[in-house]
This record gives sequence, structure tokens and C-alpha cells, in this order.
Amino acid sequence: MRIIGIDPGFAITGYGVIEHERGGFTMLDCGVVSTHAGLPMTDRLLTLSRRLEEIVNRWQPQQGAVEELFFSKNEKTALNVGHGRGVALLCLARAGLQVYEYTPLQVKQAVTGYGRAEKSQIQYMVRILLNLPEPPRPDDAADALAVAICHANAGTLARGGIV
Repeated sequence: MRIIGIDPGFAITGYGVIEHERGGFTMLDCGVVSTHAGLPMTDRLLTLSRRLEEIVNRWQPQQGAVEELFFSKNEKTALNVGHGRGVALLCLARAGLQVYEYTPLQVKQAVTGYGRAEKSQIQYMVRILLNLPEPPRPDDAADALAVAICHANAGTLARGGIV
């Protein structure tokens, strides 16, 4: 099963594409989509939409997983991240993908076994699970891969399979 994971943002959105087979995971691609702070919001959202559509068209994932928002003390930041998250959900839905959503706690639990794991622990486990020579960079790309891994684990567990 080919899965795209998305760590949504406004300035930076992480993405990761993995192949999940009974024996494990293979990373196909990961990175970030960045938008420029000086552009109007509509242009930034359009940039995000176009890049995500390109990535989905290139890799043809079968399912998508997106991290849910966590509460933020800064309302403007939370609202902007919500805009980016909406664009990501729309892009995946337009591609006809089943889209699943996971909280940061669920992602950390699925990847590290501990729901309060630090960024470095997530990066370490993503590297181990994907058999990579070093952790994916930047953090947003590693987080997106973690979202995809979380979904693969959740789907396998839901079907009664072995991760």
C-alpha cells in the first residue's frame, strides 16, 4: 500500500510517501513545501495546493494521512496552519484518496511507543523503521513520514495483521 503522510503547515508543510508491505516500510520520497512570507495568503495557499497535487500525481498514493491540529496559544498561527491543513485535505480528496487523520499523540505513540516523545526520538525511529542511513531532514519531512507510518500501523492493526 502506498501512503502519503502530511504534516500540515502554512509556511512549511511536510510530506512523506512510503510503501507499506507486510515485511515493512520503504521510503519513496519526502520533503517540504515552503511558501514565502511576503506573498498574500491566497498565493501561498495556491502554491501549497499546486505542489501537493504534483507530489500526489507523481507518486499515486492509495491513501493519505494528515496530522490533526494541536491547540496553539497563538490564534493567528493556529488559523494559518488550519488553512494549510484544509488545502492538504482538499488536494488528497480531489485525488480520490481515502484520507485519515491522526493526533500528534497518536503519531508519536505509533512510531516511538510513547505519546510524549521528543522530535529527536521521532526522527530516530523514522530512520530505523525506514532503514535510512540518517534521519530525514527537515523535521517537517520526518514528521510527515511518521504520520504515514502511523497510518500504516493503524491500518494493519485494524485488519488484525502484524506490523
